[in-house]
Amino acid sequence: MRIAIDAMGGDHAPSLIVQGALEAALEWPAVHLILVGDKARIETHLGSKRPSNIEILHAEDVIGPDDEPVKAVRRKKNSSMVMAGQLVREGKAEAMLSAGNTGALMTTGLLVVGRMEGIERPALVTMLPTMDDKGVLALDLGANMDAKPEHLLQYAIMGSIYRSKMNGMDKPRVGLLNVGTEAMKGNELTKAAYELLETAPIHFIGNVEARDVLVRNCDVLICDGFAGNIMLKAMEGTAGTLFKTMRDVFTSSLLSKLAAAIVQPKLRALRNKMDYKEHGGAPLLGVNGLVVKCHGSSDVKAVKNAVRQAKLAIESNLISSIAAEISRK
Repeated sequence: MRIAIDAMGGDHAPSLIVQGALEAALEWPAVHLILVGDKARIETHLGSKRPSNIEILHAEDVIGPDDEPVKAVRRKKNSSMVMAGQLVREGKAEAMLSAGNTGALMTTGLLVVGRMEGIERPALVTMLPTMDDKGVLALDLGANMDAKPEHLLQYAIMGSIYRSKMNGMDKPRVGLLNVGTEAMKGNELTKAAYELLETAPIHFIGNVEARDVLVRNCDVLICDGFAGNIMLKAMEGTAGTLFKTMRDVFTSSLLSKLAAAIVQPKLRALRNKMDYKEHGGAPLLGVNGLVVKCHGSSDVKAVKNAVRQAKLAIESNLISSIAAEISRK
């Protein structure tokens, strides 16, 4: 099993990316990691005790956070991100991870790795935390701002297979994000998508509302990238504001500090539940290989969990299962 890692992408590259890869290599010796990027800088952070299951592929260039995605991917052929994508395309790696420029990674998935036959628009997938710790798989959360009903149908099929393969769910419940639960609610896109999802080979439960997502009103949440990204950012902002408010309250007086000491373990557990680092990364489903987008500020823990996530997806034959199902449509 070979996984390529864009060692130069992200806010903390290459130091924390390399350290996360190092921890993953030590945890799973059967996983061969290819660190793509500036060889001298990577070696500095690896140190002298490099495991035998880590290799370095030198890349001269880097796609920065402010680079225009399509131009960057086409012009920077020797960048760490593009070269990692080429490894997947050529079958020299089963997966690639990057915490770099999101738009550029989407473009790398489409132009370098290649789109899966039968898929019009790949989708960015994220596991949203829920109170029962089982999560809700949401797609698309930003890969495509505009979508057609057929795209939402493809998202639903891919998402359902993901939960079956990755989470062992027999009949994952698929819900369509909408402004109400009634069948005729929503705009033209959701109304048309509803009709397609009703006859799809999935366990479709109808429309669901965003306010109930955190209590897991479905297992797979389907939406266009525009609405999905707004929902995700609203959740992130709400969680951040809530924890800041709680911190202010618990540090406002001696009595509240004493109370904080008592409930601190529970609060820490709640914060971890909402932490992106626990979930690794967001796969781009619908391309001919496993492409995982890590959070831009990924640390050692997040990188290690992303490797774990990619490992499980490879072992579960996720990509080939999606390709086989889509080819039958």
